Amino acid sequence: MVQPRSPVGGEGGGAYRWVADGGRRAVAGGLRGRLDALRELIALSRSRLDGRALEGAGRVLETADERYRLSGEHTVVAIAGATGSGKSSLFNALAGANRSQVGPRRPTTAEPVACVWPGSRAGAEGLLYRLGVPAHRRHAPADGSSELHGLILIDLPDHDSSATEHRAQVDRMLELVDAVIWVVDPEKYADAVLHERYLRPLAGYAEVMFVVLNQVDRLPGDAADQVVDDLRRLLDEDGLALGEHGEPGAAVLALSAATGKGVGELREALGQFVTERGAADRRLAADVDAAAERLRSVYVAQSRVGLTERARAEFDDRLAEAVGAVATGRAAERDWLRYAERACGSPWARMRGRRGSRWRTRGSGAGAMGTGAFGGGVTGTGRMDDAGRADGGRAGARQVRRGRTATGQSCAGRVDVGRGAGTGTGRVEVSRTGVGRGGAGRAALWRNGTRLGSVGRQEGPGQLPPGGGAAGEGGEPAVDGRAAARPVVEQAVRTVAAEAAHGLPAPWAQAVREAADRGAYGLPEALDKVAAEAEESLRGGPAVKPRWWTVAASLQGMLSVLQVVGVLWLLGAVTGAVTGGAADWVSGLLPALIGSVGGPALTWMCRVVARGPARRYGQDAERRLRSAAAGCGRARVLEPVAAELLRYREVREQYAVASGS
Repeated sequence: MVQPRSPVGGEGGGAYRWVADGGRRAVAGGLRGRLDALRELIALSRSRLDGRALEGAGRVLETADERYRLSGEHTVVAIAGATGSGKSSLFNALAGANRSQVGPRRPTTAEPVACVWPGSRAGAEGLLYRLGVPAHRRHAPADGSSELHGLILIDLPDHDSSATEHRAQVDRMLELVDAVIWVVDPEKYADAVLHERYLRPLAGYAEVMFVVLNQVDRLPGDAADQVVDDLRRLLDEDGLALGEHGEPGAAVLALSAATGKGVGELREALGQFVTERGAADRRLAADVDAAAERLRSVYVAQSRVGLTERARAEFDDRLAEAVGAVATGRAAERDWLRYAERACGSPWARMRGRRGSRWRTRGSGAGAMGTGAFGGGVTGTGRMDDAGRADGGRAGARQVRRGRTATGQSCAGRVDVGRGAGTGTGRVEVSRTGVGRGGAGRAALWRNGTRLGSVGRQEGPGQLPPGGGAAGEGGEPAVDGRAAARPVVEQAVRTVAAEAAHGLPAPWAQAVREAADRGAYGLPEALDKVAAEAEESLRGGPAVKPRWWTVAASLQGMLSVLQVVGVLWLLGAVTGAVTGGAADWVSGLLPALIGSVGGPALTWMCRVVARGPARRYGQDAERRLRSAAAGCGRARVLEPVAAELLRYREVREQYAVASGS
């Protein structure tokens, strides 16, 4: 007895071969690849598509597995038709004996009847069991003609039977047989039920289909040819390919089961069809075609998909805007200029700076205050304490650019971040205040001078924020303003997700958007951390001080000494401590003049020379922060989105193989 074995190479369940003493040939190479691709397609799509969308494709694989586990030496052909079309008469004519009941009672055939032409090997029992043909309805042909060896002919109940269970049985068996002979008669060959319910939906199965016009003996003269021509026209309108001029398609025949006219032609066509042993493969190939067509809408994109470089660049720009990369770069540029001015300024200027700092500290009470504004022209005021750190205004500005509460900073001020100089139409400002060291903060969105609302976690009125601290100014509740740039980040994520999902089938577009949303969770906080690290790296000024700062500072010291010596000499000349006439005046005036004029002139020259390095320092700080923010966005959003797009490309390739395109 022939026994099946496992799929070759452990691959798809449809790739069955038979042991050496059997005769089962392997699945055709093209069909095997399509079945494997369909199986892989389902495996890759289970978590993305509704199970109902994949149900039909799963049934095709199950059917293929079942069919290839059974006999490959037999071809199952069903005879289907309407009531009174003469199905059973044709069945008996092919079998050579009355194997199926014929009579005027309708419906006559209540359950399927089988006639089995024995093949070179056994195996028909498994196929009949799968079809559900009762043992007492299985017969052998009268003549056992060798031309039909391996044929299993099934007489089905009427597809338009008044009994519902008969119609259900027909529908079930039509999905399992290898080929179908549709029997029509001159009166009902144009029946709408036949064409709309069966022939039109099954147009893709034309290669495993015969359409037989029975009872032509009832037609006078050349009427049979006219009816056949009209039947061909209807089949063509149904989209059913007709096997003419050697092309694959359905065979259309005219015969009379009662007189035997044309039955021999049908028998010959069936004999050639069975001998080819390709009906099962062609039927399953049509099943795969139908399954692929049903899945087309969920796998075929409307246009080219993927993230463009422009979309990636815009996403990076939005994240850079969210962390305030431009403002940070400009603040770093001003810091570099301050350090340069401090290092290259005259001793008297440094003394005035220290005295002014102490005065501002006393005037501000418990905390230091500073302001900064970033617009079309960037301006700002600030001081450098003894450790060389920026004042509270600069720190407060960076806190706002990153959307963070100014905790742990000694600042209390408002910083506006906007586009353009002034408050133009559509300008959005972000206001932040901090109270004392470690105090609470408040973040609010402003548009055209109108407060839109706070950003962050809102405490109840009059409540203290977690960790202590005081309420915001004006009696407004304190707010944890972290991730104040969240709207900008969320908009950036939505935009890049929409760009990536454009043109994708609905389930895959939804998967891309969900991947972007998952990545966006916690992204504002991650960007906040990136901005904090960038600020920390800028503290203390440039890591390497230019040598010309030391040279300029030395020259400033020498000029200050000349100035002091000249002034003292002049004082001595005025008080009479130094005598010598006009020469003494000139000896004192010249050093004092050189020191007084040379110091400011050297300071101005250093300021001019410092502009280029300061600009490069600020640009480098902006570039580093922009790169860090972009890397954070890539890791959290772009890479998951790209993974979904890659998964779609994989399933799209598998779909192309499964559909045969």
